Order: sequence, then structure tokens, then C-alpha cells
Amino acid sequence: MHKTEQLQEFENELLSKVSKEGLMEFTKEIAKEVRLSGSEEELRAFQYAKSQLESFGLKTELLFSDSYISIPLSASLEVNGKEFDCITHSMSKPVQNLAAEIVDIGSGSDEEYRANDANGKIVLIDGLATPAGVQKAASYGAAAALFINARYTHEMIVSPVWGTPIPRTVPYLPKTPVVSVNFENGQAIRQAIKEGNKCQISTEVETGFRSIPTLTAELAGSEEPEKFVMFSGHIDSWHYGVMDNGTANAVMLEVARILSQYQGKLKRTLRLAFWSGHSHGRYAGSAWYCDTHWEELYENCVLHINVDSVGAKDAVVLTEANCMKETKSLAKEVIGTLTGEEFEGSRFGRAGDQSFFGTGTPSVFMGLSEQVPSDEPAAAAFKNLFGGGKAGGFGWWWHTTEDTIDKIDPDFLKRDCEIYVIIVYRALNNPLIPVDPLAGVEEIEEGVQDWQEKAGDLFDLSLAISRAGQLKSKVEELQGAIAKADKEDRVKVSLANEAIMELSRILVPLNYVKGNAFDHDFALKQPVIPKLAELDELIQTDRNSNEFQFLQTSLLRSRNEVNFALKKAIQAAEKAIGQLTQ
Repeated sequence: MHKTEQLQEFENELLSKVSKEGLMEFTKEIAKEVRLSGSEEELRAFQYAKSQLESFGLKTELLFSDSYISIPLSASLEVNGKEFDCITHSMSKPVQNLAAEIVDIGSGSDEEYRANDANGKIVLIDGLATPAGVQKAASYGAAAALFINARYTHEMIVSPVWGTPIPRTVPYLPKTPVVSVNFENGQAIRQAIKEGNKCQISTEVETGFRSIPTLTAELAGSEEPEKFVMFSGHIDSWHYGVMDNGTANAVMLEVARILSQYQGKLKRTLRLAFWSGHSHGRYAGSAWYCDTHWEELYENCVLHINVDSVGAKDAVVLTEANCMKETKSLAKEVIGTLTGEEFEGSRFGRAGDQSFFGTGTPSVFMGLSEQVPSDEPAAAAFKNLFGGGKAGGFGWWWHTTEDTIDKIDPDFLKRDCEIYVIIVYRALNNPLIPVDPLAGVEEIEEGVQDWQEKAGDLFDLSLAISRAGQLKSKVEELQGAIAKADKEDRVKVSLANEAIMELSRILVPLNYVKGNAFDHDFALKQPVIPKLAELDELIQTDRNSNEFQFLQTSLLRSRNEVNFALKKAIQAAEKAIGQLTQ
């Protein structure tokens, strides 16, 4: 990666300190054991990270929480007396010798389900075992779900429940046994059931509460030590998980090592957070951390930067990583400057330890570098899980036994680390928090207009559209006032940052939270302004039915919430304009 005159001299100095050898050493140490959530092997990786961070002079804290964790142990599959290798999945229902016929559902569309009788049968589906796919199979009465993967079987978690369940979400835990086979076996099964159809499945899954670790480390800021940038990634893994997530942990350690050399020169505090429960508890670690630090995150976390599965071989796509509209300019500027690539970004899905939307914390990245587009099942699933970008995901080895050290390109790992170190540094040291609330407002305004176009005369969003327009004008005015303010005037800069954070606390939940801000939505695909998502159901419901009236009532309450949030944001912008222009 070339150094450029567009970077500050100090930023070029940071880049010069990124060590390819050091990154590979960190990766090998973290990923030398299989790291199941709550296991002794995982804890050793946490302790290694802790010791490294302390050697850099960071203050660390190793916390433990009881979280709902599911470890798949074994599975068996027999078709017409022939055994096929298979795996089961986290949160799958355990079962012994379930006997039923198989019905081929193809891609698993509603049309294919309606064309076949799945009730009481084992459904055979192309693709990865996703929560949405398992939910659909259960809704059509399937006794079990059998997924056909690619060359290798991909480990998955099939529950949509985010973090440890609560009484309201317990009923949504899967009640269906789920197994996966590789492509070759899947085609053999398709052929076999043409000649006979006797199938038997067994699954063994250990699900329950386990104590899992969370590691945090801090490098204190000198001007605003209470304000912090959270840089996070998970340590737990499927198999050795060298890419997912050993390389990401290495990037976190390397960024900490480099920035620790500038103690006293950082404005804000850097807080690193290493999670468990990502793979086996549906983000249980980060969800617990949010639940137990909610007010602190709301009041003081200026930005969440996440890292996952970086530095892979052939990971040449740097334009599609997840970001919010508010954080796109930060990513775009750094990636464009360092690589020449034109960053586009993808809207966040409900995945990747993004447990902090309810606190109103802006976020940038989950992964960063990806493969070129492909028709691999893993790539298709990646698009659905992580925002629907145009890239090909993290690689065919993602969540398989093949996620080993040979899948890493040390030069790409160094490149990705350089991008992260500059983004983290700018988030810590830019006088103005590098978050663009106007971009978020524009997405919300467009979203409300799109919902109204969909709803037609069935539901009125005119007040929301009007307020979104007013808010856009006010935030444009606010940004003009910020631009005119003296950047050496600490009072004005502080007022501007308070306004950015206050707007984020309103706009991020409005744009990304369907339920309430203190809860965690399901790990299922969500649209812009998810509180209005019931409009999709309303459009398809008979106007003369009770169900239509029920939906109207629910949407009335959701509309009130949207309208009120927009009103509060307008008031926040007006207040900030007054403070900055007086």
C-alpha cells in the first residue's frame, strides 16, 4: 500500500509501524486452537490477548457472563439404508432416529413449498442453514430441514433470537432438527429418493447456559477521556477459525500496539472489546455487554468499529463493507486515499455483533475485504445475512474445517490493518466526530417516501414525510453552522459534537430498530425504518378483514413513534443551531 500526501504526516507514521510479521504472529497464536464459546481453549486465546494488551500498557478487564450457548456435537443421516456424512447446527433441536420421508423444496421459496406437501416431512433445501430458512420450513410443518451446502458443510447457528433469550423470545427458538450435507452428498440424496424414500436423522446438540468471557482494554484519551471509540471483534470460532476471526483479533492487537505508543496524544479513549458467544450464542457476548453497559454506551460511545474475517487470500473487493450512511464518508475517504478504490458500502443487516443500534451508536464495518462475486452458496448466504452487498463474501472456506492459515494473504492482512488503524485514529482524534447525520436523515427521508409509495391510500405517512423534510433542512443548516465555527474554539467544537451524538441517538434507532431501544431485534433481514415494516403485510391483507384492522392499529402506534422521533430530532437540531450561532 502506497503512502500518500493526502494523509497527515502523523498518519503516514502510523502506517509505517504496521508489521506484517507481527500480524501473522498474533494470528497464529490466537488461532492455534479451536475456540468454542465458553471452552478452555477459547479462554486461553482471551488470556493471550489480555497479556499482549497489558504488555502495550493498556488497562484490561476480563469479565464473565452466563449466556445461552449451543454447541453442535454430532449428527447422522441415513437415506434408504445408506449413511451420508452430515453436520447439525447451533440451536438445532436434538432428536434421535427421526424417521420421515424427504421432499425436495429446491431453493425453499414459498412457491416451491406450496407446490409440495412438506407437512411431517424432511425438507431438502439448497443453500446454507439460516434462521429464515429454518423458520420457513417450520411454518410449513416440516419435521426437519436438510440443507445442501457447497464443497464443504458450513457451520451455522439457526436461531433468530439475538443473544440470550428472554421469555418473549423463547418461543422463537428452533423446534426443528436441522442438518447439512455437502453438494456431492446432496445430489446423491436427490437421486436416491427417486428410487425409495426412507430417511432417518439424529442430532446431538448441547444447549444451555455457559460462562463466557468478554475482554475489554482501554487506552485513555487526553482531552475527552469519558468519550470512547469502541473497536470490537469476536474470539470464538468454528474449527480453527484463522480468518474468522483470528486475523481480526490480530488487527485489534496491532492497532492497540501502535496507538499505545502515542499515549497522551489521543483526544478520545480507545476501548477494545473482544467477544465470545458470537458463533454459538447469536452474539450473546456483545448483547450482554450492551445490556449491562447501556447508559454508558448511550452517553459516551461516539462510534463502534467492528472487524471480522480480514486479510484473506483473493480478498480484493474493498468497496462493499457494511456501514451506516452516517459513517460512509469516513470509510470512503480512508479506503479511497489508501487504495484508490471507490467505496460504496452496504447497509448493515442484523448480524455481526451489531448489538448497539438501540443505544444510538453509529457503526462502521463488520468485515472489510471480500471475495469477488460468485455463485457459491456461502456467497449467496453472505449477501442475505450481511446487508446484500455486491461482493462474494469471506471465501468458500468460511465456517468450514478449511478456515486455516493457508487462507491468509499476509499482504492483504497488512493492507486491511492499515485501513483500520487510520479509521480508528481519525475517530479518536478528529476534532469533530467523523459521523455525518445529514446522510442518515437523507436515508430516512427516502425510506419514508418509499413506504408511502408502497402503502398508497392504505396508510398515511404525510406527517412523517413533512417532518423528514424539515429535519433535512435543519441538519443542513446545522452543518453550515458547524462549518463556520472556529475549529480552535473548544466550546463550539464540543457543542457540535454534542449535537452529532444527540442526533445519532435518535436517528440510528429510528433507522435500524424495529422493537424498543433496550431490546434486541431478531437476526433477520430488516428494511429502512423497520418500525414501518408491517406495511408490507398490510398491503397484502384483505381490507375487510379483522387482520387488516389489527395491522392498522399497530401501524398507527408505530407511526406515532416515527413521527415523535423526527420531531425530537428537529428540536435537537434547532437547539444546536442556536448554540452555535449565538
